Amino acid sequence: MKKLFVFSPVVLLVFFLLNSFVIKEKNAKRKPIKEAKSSAITNIIFKSTDGGQTWQDISEGLPVKLQKEGIRGDGFFANDRGLYLRAGNGVYHSEPNATTAFWTKEIFPGDQRNIVPGKNGILAYNIRGQFLKKINGTSDWSPMYTNFQEQAVRLDSTKDWMYKTYKEREVRTVFETAGGTVLIGSSNSLFRSTNKGKTWKQLHVGNGRMRLVESNGVLLTTSKDGILRSIDDGQNWDRVISEGGLGVAVERIDGGFAAIVNNPTTQRNSIHISMDSGKTWNTIGEDLQPSRASLLMKEIGVLKSLSEILSIKQMGNYLICGRTDGIFRSSDMGKTWTKLLIPAVENFGFNLSVSGNVMYVMPNKGC
Repeated sequence: MKKLFVFSPVVLLVFFLLNSFVIKEKNAKRKPIKEAKSSAITNIIFKSTDGGQTWQDISEGLPVKLQKEGIRGDGFFANDRGLYLRAGNGVYHSEPNATTAFWTKEIFPGDQRNIVPGKNGILAYNIRGQFLKKINGTSDWSPMYTNFQEQAVRLDSTKDWMYKTYKEREVRTVFETAGGTVLIGSSNSLFRSTNKGKTWKQLHVGNGRMRLVESNGVLLTTSKDGILRSIDDGQNWDRVISEGGLGVAVERIDGGFAAIVNNPTTQRNSIHISMDSGKTWNTIGEDLQPSRASLLMKEIGVLKSLSEILSIKQMGNYLICGRTDGIFRSSDMGKTWTKLLIPAVENFGFNLSVSGNVMYVMPNKGC
């Protein structure tokens, strides 16, 4: 009994020491993860309020994984209320006049990854046509257009992969006009509703992945056939730019529109502007096209790729162009361009978003 009495405290002591060691090891393994979560996030979003002369990194406070994944093209937008970003389980918002990297986060109730500005709030949607809407000044997300899939399938009998898999129409674009008309791009059609989504009409226009803008009652959109225009709230569309290729982007500028179109002959993107509501167009941005020397080096294999024009925006008196190798600015409506100095980041181009005199630049990680 004495041996047992002496042995027991020793066993307890050994057990206590081993247990303490295991706890320390577990805590040591947790520590790097904790530090990684609390480390500053950088090089995701940059902001400029002086025409691109200086930049502020406003990335801190965003999810860590965005540093590697980048930001989806339909996952953010800027308006007079600031920048909105859909990521992780929330919607992040940064005020336009914020002087520090400060984001407010709102927990998002669904899996809709895409967000776009609506007439008086935010519209969120996914590829399967599930829609949510939040009115400005509220915190509630309400289901919208709940009968869209039922009517779209009835109106469009096309047997594509989306229909074969889910018996649904693929949703690629959502746009709400100033008058309240809703346009949804789906596969090879454009669906239109003038009564807040109660009933829909199918328009055989575009190829679904359309980018729409509106100015003074005129609608423009990208399409597989170039740039299309409507002056009757989206009922009828006419082609106004066609170089035989795809419409890449279209934007509203003071007094008109700017657009980017791909030319299949030259295999380059070109910029066009219109100052008469999209009736006639002029080509600009010759300085942004590859030089003859660059084209030759690409042809003989010295260069693997050439810089490509991806986006065009207006900020104040400047036109801002995003190219795969940087951001360019023009103060004379595209006659001459100057490359802006931005922080060095690894990227595959830049996403641009502009509201008033505030410009946001997001490196595209290639995802």
